Amino acid sequence: FIFQSYFPDRTAKTWDLTTGKELISFSGHPNNVLKVKYCEKNKMTFTVSQSYVKVWDIRDNSSKCIKTLSSSGLSSSGTVNISTTRQTDLVPGEHHINDIALSEDGFMLYCATGNIVRAWDLRRYSAVGKLSGLHTAAVMVLAVKAQDTSSLVVTGSKDHTIKIFEVIDDAAGVLSPKYGLEPPHYDGIQSLAITDQTLFSGSRDSCIKKWNLEDQQLKQSMNQAHKDWVCALDFVPNSNYLISGCRGGFLKLWQTDNFTPVGEMKAHSSPINAIATNSSSIFTASK
Repeated sequence: FIFQSYFPDRTAKTWDLTTGKELISFSGHPNNVLKVKYCEKNKMTFTVSQSYVKVWDIRDNSSKCIKTLSSSGLSSSGTVNISTTRQTDLVPGEHHINDIALSEDGFMLYCATGNIVRAWDLRRYSAVGKLSGLHTAAVMVLAVKAQDTSSLVVTGSKDHTIKIFEVIDDAAGVLSPKYGLEPPHYDGIQSLAITDQTLFSGSRDSCIKKWNLEDQQLKQSMNQAHKDWVCALDFVPNSNYLISGCRGGFLKLWQTDNFTPVGEMKAHSSPINAIATNSSSIFTASK
């Protein structure tokens, strides 16, 4: 079993969960690593820093960067020329990447940059389209769900709204949202979790909403779910439980069917930025 984490020292790391030892360190990022994703199907790791996504081939347990993808849609072989000092300014024409998400088949990568989402075909490492249209502020979080011949891509934005895009397999060009979910939150969306036809959204307004994607209706709204921003959401595998984490460092456990709280604990003294789970453990990330 492996686990991947990211750090403010401009690195990300892969860990052996059995021994607790570090296996690989990914370096050469321009600033803090904000996101890391692992694709089991192609054995690739994706790290996000500023306006870049670095693609790492870890099949031989080495830290070999094979591609660098930029927010503007450019693709470079290997790593781009990164200064040894921390960079604060973006390259002209680039934007911060706030989140990334992978399609379930591992063929597509979605990058939230500015108020759009750029779609990458990982079979060619080429930018093939963008999801655009209605967000008036930065897209902060993504969720993806596979369908028969398409994927649902869910976007949560600082503009308080959630949009749903249907991306047909091998589609290209500019795609508009299929629909938006109403009513919106009262502040920016920070977290999403999707399973079957149910979506949960967490916001800076301290609220968690439960949505039915079949009829696009709001089913429940848990106001004051936390006393601070709801920064992270994830499901406990093989159960009917949802975990939420907030900026105040608290974790809460919810029963998903009737959306009732089950328990709460103080997990960190700083914001919980991410939650990950496997069959036996819950992992939380904080500063």
